[in-house]
Amino acid sequence: MNAPPARAQPLGDVIARLSALHPQRVDLDLQRMRRLLARLGHPEQKLPPVIHVAGTNGKGSTIAYLRAILEAAGYRVHVYTSPYLVRINESFRLDGLLVDDEQLRAALEHCERVNDGAAITLFEIQTAAAFRLFSQHPADVVLLETGLGGRLDATNVVEAPLATVITPVGMDHTGFLGDTLAEIAGEKAGIIKRNVPVIVAEQQVEALDVIERQAQRLRAPLHAFGQQWHVNVERSRLVYQDERGLMDLAAPKLFGRHQFYNAGLAIATLRAQGALRVDAAAFEAGIVGAEWPARMQRLSSGALLELAPQGSELWLDGGHNADGGRVVAAALGDLEERVSRPLVVVAGMMADKNAETFLANFAGLTRHIIAVPVPERDNAMPPDTLADAARRLGMRVDIAAGVEAALRALTRLAWEVPPRILITGSLYLAGEVLAANGTVPR
Repeated sequence: MNAPPARAQPLGDVIARLSALHPQRVDLDLQRMRRLLARLGHPEQKLPPVIHVAGTNGKGSTIAYLRAILEAAGYRVHVYTSPYLVRINESFRLDGLLVDDEQLRAALEHCERVNDGAAITLFEIQTAAAFRLFSQHPADVVLLETGLGGRLDATNVVEAPLATVITPVGMDHTGFLGDTLAEIAGEKAGIIKRNVPVIVAEQQVEALDVIERQAQRLRAPLHAFGQQWHVNVERSRLVYQDERGLMDLAAPKLFGRHQFYNAGLAIATLRAQGALRVDAAAFEAGIVGAEWPARMQRLSSGALLELAPQGSELWLDGGHNADGGRVVAAALGDLEERVSRPLVVVAGMMADKNAETFLANFAGLTRHIIAVPVPERDNAMPPDTLADAARRLGMRVDIAAGVEAALRALTRLAWEVPPRILITGSLYLAGEVLAANGTVPR
């Protein structure tokens, strides 16, 4: 009698097993990655043309615009992004579709067998799995996001990308990337390759100086915001200009003034490379159609909205550093000008973030913060610690056991005008919110 076929392990079991291969969640070193890729037959050398994106804020939104524009132009696009919000599958798109459990499990288990028990981080092995998947499925372009930094990031093994992109650089992950903006910019600029165009978002002077020097050293053509390309908001439309001309385009679907600049960076990137032709209609269609969850996302339906005070607006943003808080606060300011509502910020953060510099952005918009834990994260910031930071800013602070408890507490208050509620502070928290709300990314 034939034995029954082996039962496939759940994807979560595979992830848990791979997570145990290296004791450190973050360990920036390319040697492990290069060893595994060599054993796999160098799939990173067999990819479609790559656009490589690094930076502190705006990477995911910029990639969302790139993908939407390219797909509107008829191109097949693979995408690798991180972190994911609800399911690890979100990090991998094959020709526009999230990879299914079976495909991803097969790729991860193959990399696990080839790795043969050697030390390697989960991000490294999942990046290797992405390269394997992308090398096996035809496409016209790969959009590749760094995980952390750039110079020693596991994605930084592609030797000749089509273009490199650096979004705004700010103070984040200082324990790994450096204590100054110049040091962090140097790590991000590590993705720049010789003779490959580098497209750069608006930067602080200290960061731009570092990026410019690296581009000059590698003779990488530089396309910098405010120099080689420009974006303006005129009559609520996006006006883009470079040496090739001007485009007057509809406003992005993604909310917030900062999204005009993320969209402009995507436009500049596609106009700086010469391999992929994109017409004006595709640029506009992509800008209007791009979606990226947990970035000033309005939750207009779902289980959590039903818990909030009747008539409330419920917004979600995964911002977690000072610059991320600044652009979200600006977006909230625009909303307040359109329709005035009392604002409540429900915040949960990770322990390695600076709660005070993040929350300071909201001090002029609200005095009501509700601190919540980030569920199932050992390195989450205790709500008491976050609350102390808010109190130092003169804010009224409550502590709740979770987002659901915070929303229920708000329903017990008397509101003359239903509130505008922002849930923010962590992408991990944002993922939990989307799962609880029943609006999982697809």
